[in-house]
Amino acid sequence: MRAPFVTRFAPSPTGYLHRGHAFSALTAFEAARAAGGTFLLRIEDIDATRARPAFEAAIFEDLAWLGLSWPTPVRRQSEHMADYEAALERLRARGLVYRCFRTRREIAQAMASAPHGAMEQFRGAPLPPEEEAERLDRSEPFAWRLSLAAAEARLGGFDRLSFVEEGQGPSGEHGSIAARPELGGDVVLARKDVGVAYHLAVVVDDALQGVTHVIRGQDLFEASHVQRLLQALLDLPTPVYRHHRLLVGPDGKRYAKRDRAETLRALREAGVTPAELRAEMGL
Repeated sequence: MRAPFVTRFAPSPTGYLHRGHAFSALTAFEAARAAGGTFLLRIEDIDATRARPAFEAAIFEDLAWLGLSWPTPVRRQSEHMADYEAALERLRARGLVYRCFRTRREIAQAMASAPHGAMEQFRGAPLPPEEEAERLDRSEPFAWRLSLAAAEARLGGFDRLSFVEEGQGPSGEHGSIAARPELGGDVVLARKDVGVAYHLAVVVDDALQGVTHVIRGQDLFEASHVQRLLQALLDLPTPVYRHHRLLVGPDGKRYAKRDRAETLRALREAGVTPAELRAEMGL
């Protein structure tokens, strides 16, 4: 009996989808179909400050236009915050996270003055109990950060952490990859403005939804390292990863919302057909 194959496309409704999104969704969908597996759609709308219902509605319209289908109901992260809080509580109970009161500006300044330059990732530590209590009494904002030092101590090092890459990382990485979570530093797992952060939510979602293969762009390859660590700390299964190439525009830059890349909505309105778009993308 063939082992299950479950993959997903997980866009954030913070803008309209573009060619890059279409390529990623189609790549995952075709992989699931070839394996006789399941393609899931997940809406990653934890950023309530930027997520919009209109963008979510457009996601469904664009993917249906591309010819994709998926099981319902669709998982919306905003409806499952309790799952992420439970995972965060597990990490808190194990002493693996700490409150960080530094602002983004303070962290940027600290990294810029680090011995090895601005590329060194932030590493911190809990404040003394008295100082932390005073800051909490003043209602100072803070973020929950993953403590790499505590994680390394709990696991006895990161040497045994690895993941399988069936695609290719940005530098040609393939096969069994040694995880290097230290590349990300003490990442933020939750903060007041967005609640839970991306890394924690995605590993919880993938585990709860039975995702066996994570198929996504090479721009997210580095995220696999810290996500592999979180899977180990939370006793969650590790999916197979398959990172794909990124589509680039005529200017050589990858398509991105922030650069106002031409949207699928605009292409549809201009009369472009899904078949023409697939051919353009080499699918």
